[in-house]
Amino acid sequence: MSEQKKDVIDLVEVFKLLKTKKKVFFIVLPIVFVLSCLYIFPQPRYYRCSVTLAPEATGENVAGGLSSLASQFGVNLGGASQDAIYPLLYPELVESNEFVIDLLGIKVTKLDKSLSTDYYTYMRKHQEKNPITAPFKYVMRKVTSCFKKNENTKGLRTGAQMDPFRMSERDSKLLDEIKSNISCDVDKKTEVITIKVEDQDPLICATMADSVRVHLQDFITRYRTNKARIDVEHYEKLAVKSKKEYEYCAQIYSAYCDANQDVTLQSFLSKRDELENEMQLKFNTYSAMRTQLEAMRAKLQEKTPAFTTLQCATVPVKPAGPKRIIFILGMCFLATFITALWLARKQLFTKA
Repeated sequence: MSEQKKDVIDLVEVFKLLKTKKKVFFIVLPIVFVLSCLYIFPQPRYYRCSVTLAPEATGENVAGGLSSLASQFGVNLGGASQDAIYPLLYPELVESNEFVIDLLGIKVTKLDKSLSTDYYTYMRKHQEKNPITAPFKYVMRKVTSCFKKNENTKGLRTGAQMDPFRMSERDSKLLDEIKSNISCDVDKKTEVITIKVEDQDPLICATMADSVRVHLQDFITRYRTNKARIDVEHYEKLAVKSKKEYEYCAQIYSAYCDANQDVTLQSFLSKRDELENEMQLKFNTYSAMRTQLEAMRAKLQEKTPAFTTLQCATVPVKPAGPKRIIFILGMCFLATFITALWLARKQLFTKA
C-alpha cells in the first residue's frame, strides 16, 4: 500500500512548489512575450481568396446514375466518367509544374498601384520578408552554399519560359513556394471545386485566384475537346480540298460547254456528259464533307464542358494571417507549461 502511494503524484505538492518558484515565471514569461512580439509583428500579413465552381456532370446512362447515387454516401465508383482526368485529380493537376509555369506570365498589380509586373518577377523580387529573421536566413544560405557545388545554369530558360523538364534549383524552390500558396479541393460527394490562393497583396491574391480558375477551365476544356477539335480540323481540310476539286471540274465543264455549243456529234455529247458526271461526283463529295464538318462542329460544342461559378474571386478586405494574438498567447502558454514541467521534474519523474 505504501509503494502505491509513492507512485501517486501529489498535485498539491507540485502546485506549492510552483508557487514558491513564481519569480521564475515572472522572468520567463516577459522574455517569451517580447521575443514572440519581435518575431510575429514584423511577419508580413497575407490574404486568402477562394473561388468555388461546379463542373457539369460527366456520368452517362445507368452508370452515371449509380455513380451519382453512390457519391451521396461518399463512394466514387469511377466508372461513370470516360475521362482519364476526372475531378478528383484536379488538385494533382494544379500542383503540376506545367500548370504553375503557365501562371508565371500573368500580369499582376498591387492594390496601391505601386507595382505592375508579371507574377514571376513579383514572386522573385517583390516579396516582403521578416526583417528579424531575414539576416539569419541569409547567413544560413551562405553557410549551406559553401558545401554545395556551383550549379550549372547555362542554357536553362527562366521566367515564364522555363522548361518544366529541366530547371534551376532556384526556380524549383520558387515553384514549390507558389504551390504552397495555391490549393485546390474537390468535394467527393458533389464534385464542387474550391480554389484557394494566398498572397501578401489582396488584389494580386484575387487576381491569381481568378487566373487559376480560368487556367483550370481552359485545361479541362482543351483536354475534353482535343479529339473533337482534331476531327474538325481534319474535315475542314477535306472540305477545302473537295471544294477546290469541284470548282476545278466545274470550270472545265463550263469551258467545254462554251466551246462546243453548236456541236451535235455524239462524241462531243458523251464527253460533255462525262465531265458533267465527274463534276456532280465532286459536288456530292464536297456536300458530304460539309455535312460531316457541321456534324463534327456540333460534336465539338457538345464535348465542350460548362462550368458554373458558385463563388467568384473577390478582393479580400481583412488579412487571413498571421494570427498575432493567438501566436503570442500560444507561445506564452507553451513557455508556462515547459517551465512548470522543468521546475517540477523531480516530483514528476523521480517518484520511486
